[in-house]
Amino acid sequence: MRALSALPMTKQVKPTQNPAERPDGDRIAKLLARAGVASRREVERMIAEGRVAIGGKPVETPATLLTSLRGVTVDGKPVAKPERTRLFAFHKPSGLLTTEHDPKGRPTIYDALRNALPEGAPRLMPVGRLDYNTEGLLLLTNDGEFKRALELPATGVERTYRARAFGDVSQAQLEELIHGITVEGVRYGRIDANLERRTGRNQWIELTLTEGKNREVRKVLDYLGLDVSRLIRVSYGPLLLDDLPRGQAIEIRKEDVERLRSSLRKSGE
Repeated sequence: MRALSALPMTKQVKPTQNPAERPDGDRIAKLLARAGVASRREVERMIAEGRVAIGGKPVETPATLLTSLRGVTVDGKPVAKPERTRLFAFHKPSGLLTTEHDPKGRPTIYDALRNALPEGAPRLMPVGRLDYNTEGLLLLTNDGEFKRALELPATGVERTYRARAFGDVSQAQLEELIHGITVEGVRYGRIDANLERRTGRNQWIELTLTEGKNREVRKVLDYLGLDVSRLIRVSYGPLLLDDLPRGQAIEIRKEDVERLRSSLRKSGE
């Protein structure tokens, strides 16, 4: 008698609007992201490169549905069972790239994290990015789905920055940003900006936004005629930088992670 396969059920399906007609399982990209292999987008690239296989056969499409990750390998190595979602807060110094490898050999956050993370920490992915010259709170997680939810503008997670800038600007000009602004053809949504203090033509400005587009704060303030000399992210959602030392990382408590995850689900709804 033919032996039953130990591999998970897989199938290709077309999207359906009726929940009752949806087949069992989740897309492989979602499961691998949840397992901490990489973000969904990165997993899709890995699949296109032929690096993901089921039972030794390369996966052809990220639309493949699975009921589990049994038999799935990445670069020839079995995918480990997902552990619980973990979240770390890292005080990123300026002068580090938010990437794993840099072709030019410049230092990255992972160079600093080798000494900052506790022993036994899982493979971590950054939630969003802070550019090379930006410092402050950077979240890292082992859960690709959680990472994606924290990043999506639809969930409305607020990020707050403090910028030291040179030039002339009024509170009235900053308040206009609450309506959004278009800079060089790019539309930036609501920004809540307040002038904290001014010394001559230097000022500190606090800005809260939810989109987090590439270099958004710098581009918007440059459009207003300001030259940013220092930029610090001081909060991400309910999590604060506070007095976390520069270059150090701490793990967020399990109950706080679950509370944050619950709030994201409600926002998504």
